[in-house]
Amino acid sequence: HSPSMRFLLLPLSLYAGALLAAALPFIYFYRNSVGGILAPRNGGPRVGQYLYTERNTAKYLSLRLVWPRSVHEKPRGRPVLFLAVPHGFAPLGITGYSLWSKLFGPLCRWTCAPVVLKIPIVGGFMRRVGYIAAEKRAIEDALVKKGESVGVVLDGIAGMFCPGTASEEVAFVRSRKGIIKIALRAGATIVPVYGFGHTSLYRIVADPFGLLRALSCKLDTSVVLGIGRWCWPLGPPHRIAVTIALGEPIDCPHIDAPAVSDVDEWHARLLAGFKAVFDTHKAACGAAHKQLRFV
Repeated sequence: HSPSMRFLLLPLSLYAGALLAAALPFIYFYRNSVGGILAPRNGGPRVGQYLYTERNTAKYLSLRLVWPRSVHEKPRGRPVLFLAVPHGFAPLGITGYSLWSKLFGPLCRWTCAPVVLKIPIVGGFMRRVGYIAAEKRAIEDALVKKGESVGVVLDGIAGMFCPGTASEEVAFVRSRKGIIKIALRAGATIVPVYGFGHTSLYRIVADPFGLLRALSCKLDTSVVLGIGRWCWPLGPPHRIAVTIALGEPIDCPHIDAPAVSDVDEWHARLLAGFKAVFDTHKAACGAAHKQLRFV
């Protein structure tokens, strides 16, 4: 690893190790009482997606998922891409992993920055629940070769630094066109997803000069602190109810070599899908006064 990467991974590894040590008594109890997170050992991601930590996260957030009937009526045999915004500091609304796999078809693998999968302990847990690297090859392999669904939090690290205001939510997606090219090459169905409450779970502490943002984007992982409940850095999030709203599926044609005009056309349809799902559910989620802006 480069010196900057070692500088990043060491404190993250130490902090993750400390959190794991604090959680071991609870893990031991859960394993022995109901067969928890360490058993069975060879069940693969479909079993790993029932990790008790993620199930309890869904309970903690009073997580709700809403979707149109058309999601279930999508053509069988087509790979599915769930594209979600906004990221916030941590998009915890997607962590009911088993729901994505059980309700909407085949195994769903979510993506994360490749460096995260290299962090000791954390990377192992994320692979256990089915995470893959947010890279073209890994996504295409899952969609086309394995016939699995893939979930991507589309605004990513850059989206962390777009928290929005009291009157609007912001999604950093105007330049996110590479995923559309992947969808067209795979002939995938895109489902736009909006996570109401994601930007309220943590308060991000960043410098006013944008240096931490630039460094985070360069390293493709966050180097800022998220302040959650009880002012605990990287601790429990604020207890905000989260609603994950799915929009109408967008069936992309299969195009082996998409032209720029093709990518632009289907990217515009994706943005319209985000806007539609946001406007449909915002009143029920306490955001009737807000507008969604793309940057």
